[in-house]
This record gives sequence, C-alpha cells and structure tokens, in this order.
Amino acid sequence: MTVQFCPGRNMAMKVPAHEYEATLRFYRDVLRFELLPGETPRFRFGDKVLWIDRVETLSQAEIWLEVLTDDIEAAADYLKAEGITRRDDIEPLPEGLHAFWLSSPSNIIHLLASDAGEG
Repeated sequence: MTVQFCPGRNMAMKVPAHEYEATLRFYRDVLRFELLPGETPRFRFGDKVLWIDRVETLSQAEIWLEVLTDDIEAAADYLKAEGITRRDDIEPLPEGLHAFWLSSPSNIIHLLASDAGEG
C-alpha cells in the first residue's frame, strides 16, 4: 500500500506580538471573515479554518499548514526516506494525537496528522 496525503482543514498564522491586534482587526473588521467560537481566534477561510496565534518570540508572521495521511507510521518512514526534516521540537502536541511536525524544504511548518480516526 502507498501512503496517501491530502490537505487538512486547518491553517495557522503565527503572528508576532506587535502585529497581533492589527492582524485580528484585518480579518475580523476589514475583511469581515466569520469569527468562529473558541479561545484562540479562528476564522472561516472557505472550507478551511485560519487560526491566528500570538507568538511573543517571532519577528515576522509564519504560515503553518495541516496535512492528513491515512497511515501516520508509513508516512513517517516514507518522509524520512525522502530526506524530509521532522520538527518534533517545534511545538508540543496534545497527548494522544497521532501527528508530528515537519518542515518543507522552504521551511514551511506542517502538522502531519492521521485521518484514520486514531486518537
């Protein structure tokens, strides 16, 4: 079986503290995107969800993307064989989540998560 990948539903914008309020205002008040309920600001972005995270240690914004796979273990082996860098150190994940962080060659962070109903 060949491991499969597909885009996930979530995107995260990691925003420096000095740009955070203006960024929220842009999506909420200027573009008037639908603000979804929850503690962390999230906006409906077509069929995706855009999370806006304040990060004190950043100097510029970053985009993080979610990718789903049907077999997380096979995906880990495949990506390692392809020379793709895992970034398990990037941010803690919730206990029981079958997922890990990785970086594209251009340093875009991706959360690779199982879509097989695990965790």
